[in-house]
Amino acid sequence: MARPFLRLLAVLAALLAVAWGGVARADEDGPGMSPRDVGVVVQPSAVKLGPLAADFDRVDRGWVTFELPVSVRDRLPSLAGEADAFRARLSADLGQEVLDHAVVRVARSPEQMAELAPQGAPPPPYAAGVAYPAEHLALLAMQAPETWEAPDLIELLRHELTHLALADAVANHHVPRWFDEGLAIHESGELPWARTKTLWDATLSKRLLPLEDLDRAFPASGYDVNVAYAESADFVRFLMRDDDRARFGSLVQRVRGGTAFDRSLEDAYGTDVRKLEYEWREEVGHRFGIVPVLTGGGLLWVLISGLAVAAWVRHRRRTKAKLAAWEREEAEMDALLAAAREREAQARVVPGDEVPAGSIPGIPVVEHEGRYYTVH
Repeated sequence: MARPFLRLLAVLAALLAVAWGGVARADEDGPGMSPRDVGVVVQPSAVKLGPLAADFDRVDRGWVTFELPVSVRDRLPSLAGEADAFRARLSADLGQEVLDHAVVRVARSPEQMAELAPQGAPPPPYAAGVAYPAEHLALLAMQAPETWEAPDLIELLRHELTHLALADAVANHHVPRWFDEGLAIHESGELPWARTKTLWDATLSKRLLPLEDLDRAFPASGYDVNVAYAESADFVRFLMRDDDRARFGSLVQRVRGGTAFDRSLEDAYGTDVRKLEYEWREEVGHRFGIVPVLTGGGLLWVLISGLAVAAWVRHRRRTKAKLAAWEREEAEMDALLAAAREREAQARVVPGDEVPAGSIPGIPVVEHEGRYYTVH
């Protein structure tokens, strides 16, 4: 008991050191927020999807079709149930019906995910999930690249379905990257504590990124990429506040009609994006700036750091449990297939002068022209 507790204290001390140091590096921020890009196909009408493996099953659930390994089909009810509920939520949030049809392909590994992707448009090497809106396709991997841990499939499903739903809602018209990724992260609810801490650090160290910079390009790596994704998700949350929910739906509808995004935003909210960004920064500064002044910072940092560590530990435990369960299920499936092949072999015609030694007691055997046959 003493050693785990000491290790936990060491992690907490490291997190506090980062927090009090002012600026944190991305790799010191606990679980990273790797971007999941939206795949683009140049000629959607000519696209061909990678073929399914022989041991894959295809299940049509009405508006959504799942294609996944037979050995993990027991996960289908939870995935399908979540997809149905999440589709209804996205329709409500976007102010219109979305996702008339979609295909969700579940791969065992990132390598297999690349094989299942549209030919000529592989997923990025860092992604455990990717959406192809033109093809109404979402790809999910049961193992994350590099770490080979088991990602949360439900969370991945939500993220990629959000990309598909937004493309439906705006009729594939252009929206800024910060809006697309921010909505997907906000709707999926992924890494809430990591995002909170990143926003807190960026606010106190005055390293929030201007939205106009994110319009041009997202950071590719380092600390700024975490800030970009956390900031995008929180600004979308700001736009979707209860008082502004109707305005958010109006924004989406105007973009769908062909109006440029910035003009649509100004018409829907009655002000331009710079004014909205200023208001959001004021809210974030109040949320993350005044509390440390009142509390001295220390106790609150200990609390939020402890919660982040606890969430990370739970995630690691769930990951190990998932991988172990998948290995057991694969082994059980292999054993069942082997037993079925053995039974089939025993029932085949066997040449020879004697009844085969492997015959099953209780099943009649007859001889014809020197061969023995089982009678069913």
